[in-house]
Amino acid sequence: MSSLCREVITLQLGHFSNFVGTHWWNLQDASLSYDPESPPAEIQSDVVFREGQTPGGHITYTPRLIAMDLKGSLQTLRQEGCLYDSGEHASGLTWEGSLVTHKESPTEKNPFLKDLDKLDKGEILADFPSLPREPVKKRGGVDTVNSQLNQIQRSYRLEGSVRVWSDFLRIHLHPRTITVIHQYNHDGEAHRLEAFGQGESALQAALLEELEDRLHFFVEECDYLQVTCPPPPSLMCWSSRLSSPMVLFGFQGFQVLCDVADGFAGLGSKVTELLQDSYGGRGILSWGLVPSAPTHTTPVKDLYRLLNCTLGMLHMATNSSLFCPLSLQGGLARIPAPPPEFPHLSFDPSLWFHSSAVLAVALDALTVPYRLRNNSTPIWQVADSLAVSGRKVMSAYGAVPFPMMHGSSLPDALSACAEGLPWKPLSTCPEGARCYGQWVTLRGFEGQKLVSGLPVGAPPPTPLHSLHSGEDVLASYLTSFYPSAPLALQLVSSPCKLTPPFPQIFSSSLDARGFLQSVQPPDAPPPTVTSAPILTSLQSGSTLDPWLSDFHRAAKGVDVRRMAPSFFSQGPEMADYEEALEQLHLLARRYRDDSGGRTQSSSEDEDD
Repeated sequence: MSSLCREVITLQLGHFSNFVGTHWWNLQDASLSYDPESPPAEIQSDVVFREGQTPGGHITYTPRLIAMDLKGSLQTLRQEGCLYDSGEHASGLTWEGSLVTHKESPTEKNPFLKDLDKLDKGEILADFPSLPREPVKKRGGVDTVNSQLNQIQRSYRLEGSVRVWSDFLRIHLHPRTITVIHQYNHDGEAHRLEAFGQGESALQAALLEELEDRLHFFVEECDYLQVTCPPPPSLMCWSSRLSSPMVLFGFQGFQVLCDVADGFAGLGSKVTELLQDSYGGRGILSWGLVPSAPTHTTPVKDLYRLLNCTLGMLHMATNSSLFCPLSLQGGLARIPAPPPEFPHLSFDPSLWFHSSAVLAVALDALTVPYRLRNNSTPIWQVADSLAVSGRKVMSAYGAVPFPMMHGSSLPDALSACAEGLPWKPLSTCPEGARCYGQWVTLRGFEGQKLVSGLPVGAPPPTPLHSLHSGEDVLASYLTSFYPSAPLALQLVSSPCKLTPPFPQIFSSSLDARGFLQSVQPPDAPPPTVTSAPILTSLQSGSTLDPWLSDFHRAAKGVDVRRMAPSFFSQGPEMADYEEALEQLHLLARRYRDDSGGRTQSSSEDEDD
């Protein structure tokens, strides 16, 4: 299989999406390999990163990214970045009279950002005199000062100092990456982007022109090679070792991270509509991000969250190849259930710095299929295999980390989970009785055995121990839960590397590589977890029927014009809103399990 790069452009829309995205990009940066003598990495970094050059001739390696946020959301980060800064800031003033200058004190940087500044300047950190005095020249001349963080065994506790996502961003961004929406504020009670219609109305005039210009810039520099695409493969004939029947060169599409609980839901709907209209032949994989419900809220704000999520999910799913919500809430209802419990994590779900880290680690594995160096599967093919019969809303699940004992085998780990799947909901959607298809990724088993390796003639303790490949072991295990569901697997040995400033949110039951410890040394401090095995599933299933129906009933059962008349001040029209609810009801029915395994409630019967 060819290893030619198929580029992906990432869009991050909203503050929580930028939190998740910042962790995700930090993970990608930590996994970059700069040693020319090392074998090629399993993940093709050029899929999401781009190589450029500053006016001064310095080589840069930055995300192929467009990030949107509100006024006041950047804090210490300059919108244009600093990579392409000439250092000369000439004043445009021509007034020759007297001037009074009012200078605002700069925002104080946390210890992590201060260390990054010192590394960027090539300074020696006082606590680390052994660091090289010059920035390390790697990757054909790229100054990767952030990679030097791997040499610094400093633990940053940023829980009390992270206010915005740039407070823990460890990579440089291209000047065309950040777009600030100045008409709405990040903080305060006035001029907030709260409603779906506000977001839709925001993407026009100057902001729309700026977005189109930045899309054109990033798309144009991606390689376009003419290919002849065969008809889509049979959607019911993919196997546990799915391989692409053709080689698709060049730009493959977009991954969109969008807040859907506030007005960014409307903006994301318009952005994905623009992508579909302008680049309809490419894949659009959209992730709808929802942070944990705020502690201090009101019934009106809860209603806004419900309506934004409902409309954003429906419109973005319509405009995308696939749409998958991501949240650690127990549900997206106005009064959500408690968040899922991850047995080997110890984190605060209400702290964005923590919850976004968990979602980013899962997203790293969920996006593996179209980022592989070899045998990668383009976004459009992932979508075609899952979005059967118009079912374009997916649910995600993850074992973060995957519970595997150090020194054991994959059959041992899965046999310990024989009573139930080891993953937890990442989309507020519980497991269903029937799965229509799923993509499963296991990442980070490096150094562990994928098969049991029993002595010749020894009886296998379970059927899994008799299999001869990791793919067969995992496929057999998953098939025992969903016997008839189409299944695609990706096994990646390299782990997700958790370097500073990733928060230490792991329990003491794990060793430094994220594997379970049989015995923890007495009186020893818990080790710093630097990597972790992750198991994820992106799937379409019958459980999405009641999940979507709950949204429909909740939104339909509220007199919005009486409870929150301002929600429609900038759109949509009431007729469009009612039509959207009907479309949502029809979408839910596409997931209905007519095989007899689904039980309808009386309220659903009445809706029919």
